[in-house]
Amino acid sequence: MKRLAILLLTVALPGIAAAEDVFIRIEAKRGTAAAMTAATDWQTRVGDLPTVVFPLSATWTAIALGPLPREAAEARMAALKDAGTIPADSLLTPAEGIAATALPDNAIDQTGAASITETPDAGAASTAGLTPTPEPIVVAPPSPDRFIRIEAFQNRADADAALTKWRETIPEAGMWQMPDGWFAIAAGPLSEAGADQWLTALKNGKAIPDDSLIEPAADMGSNAVPGTTPDWPENPETLPEMPPLAEVQELLKWAGIYDGEVDGKTGPQTRAAIAAGVAAQRASAHPALAMQKLAETREEWRGQMGLAPLTDDYTGLSLTAPMQRLAHERTERALSIYGPKDESGAALILFSQPGGQQEMLDMAGLVTALGWVPAPERAITKGNAVLAGRNETHIGRAESRVADGQVEGWVLIWPVEDAENAPRVAAEIRDSFARAMPTRAARDAEAAVTTGAATDAPATDTPAAVPGTPAN
Repeated sequence: MKRLAILLLTVALPGIAAAEDVFIRIEAKRGTAAAMTAATDWQTRVGDLPTVVFPLSATWTAIALGPLPREAAEARMAALKDAGTIPADSLLTPAEGIAATALPDNAIDQTGAASITETPDAGAASTAGLTPTPEPIVVAPPSPDRFIRIEAFQNRADADAALTKWRETIPEAGMWQMPDGWFAIAAGPLSEAGADQWLTALKNGKAIPDDSLIEPAADMGSNAVPGTTPDWPENPETLPEMPPLAEVQELLKWAGIYDGEVDGKTGPQTRAAIAAGVAAQRASAHPALAMQKLAETREEWRGQMGLAPLTDDYTGLSLTAPMQRLAHERTERALSIYGPKDESGAALILFSQPGGQQEMLDMAGLVTALGWVPAPERAITKGNAVLAGRNETHIGRAESRVADGQVEGWVLIWPVEDAENAPRVAAEIRDSFARAMPTRAARDAEAAVTTGAATDAPATDTPAAVPGTPAN
């Protein structure tokens, strides 16, 4: 009857057909299922008004009443707010272009009127008395229409300079001349949910000013310098747990964002690094998912670098190394030398010999003299030594330690053209470096004692420079 009444009114008063219809939007939920459940509850409260749902974004779904002509909707919304029946922040949304979905069990169609089942004709006798199953409504999400406004300036020259600066960290940024004449630097468009998520994430990561805000597209004015649409995903409905903090710290250290201790303990430095990582990577606005994405990125990088486990029989050391770029060349005294493979420009030297602090310092001097680490900066403590340096051809890093009466360590040589990956590869080696077994010399000595057959290892000269790595 309700639909018939509306149709009769439309015939009698044609002006009503031209009036703008709107929905009274009362709530939003993450996901359609949650929205339908909430809509069922709202239907019991409002009674005579049809309750519908429609998508706001890829993850958020609106719950609304209507549609109704705007004047009627305004009056009804005010009355419902005064009665406390609907939230005070409920608002009106134009119905044009929105294909809403009614509750499946309240016989309400997307026009807000009761559905009418037509009487089947003679050819449809077999279905008489049955309500036809409605076709599913495929609803396209609304177009993104929110911008994150980063800064605003009264004159164009200042805005141009700011845009150049901001594009170093947010290359998607563009410039708009606002209706009030100011020039705004902003990134967008994004969906409403996406803009909310990324505004918070970018602020927390200190990537944008704290007074940045969200502007609707309608309030942005005219585009003065086009930007590009950000490919910043919205958070999904289901989010993972945060990985263990020690793993997170290692990931952030690999990404060059965290330089603290990997201790698995939360603190201001770790929290700030997580927020900075979210803002810098922009793979997800949610910290746990962002760290998961960063771990996936690290695994992809490991594959690209050809990282693989290495157990060196001569020194007895094990580690993760870029083996696609290395080939074992020779052993000399306490050294096992891996030179460049296929002209990669990379090299790795492992060393292990009996000794203490003085022998460790002697090894650091040998590494410097051979030019493996050119003009190094040194960090020497009791039982540990780190050397780092570079020249016009290569980057060198050496780390050694005294453990159980042995001086053991490694030297990484990396081409200067790939400077970005040098510290990451060094970190992979450092984090995985361990002793797998005694040195070959120690094993031979033990075997000699066991069998009574002594084996003398021949002495060699001072090691030569690794091919492709000239000494200073």
